[in-house]
Amino acid sequence: MNSLYTEDHLIEQPAIQLMEHELGWNSVNAYDEWSSGSSSLGREAKREVILVSRLRPMLAKLNTELPAEALDAAVEELTRDRSTLSLVEGTREIDKLLRGGVNVTIPDRERGGQRKGVMS
Repeated sequence: MNSLYTEDHLIEQPAIQLMEHELGWNSVNAYDEWSSGSSSLGREAKREVILVSRLRPMLAKLNTELPAEALDAAVEELTRDRSTLSLVEGTREIDKLLRGGVNVTIPDRERGGQRKGVMS
């Protein structure tokens, strides 16, 4: 088979180029991520899709006014198991949260009760 007609050449490499050059993203070849016995990307388990060790600090940076409880609630919602949904439904749900924000409810220690907020 000609190497010009592989999935890597036709799909993966153009997608990586688009993400890096057009969107400014960083990409990582994680093929050997677990070769040392632990994840070089900070995953706690191989099945962990979202890099929580990177997500939480970025949420804190984008939402400096919200307390730790709000960050915890947002991370919990973003990483919630969606395996009962179809791939399309799950992807749409995550996309909506990332674009529109995550609604969180946290204790209001100053006035009592609960306070609602949206994490960007």
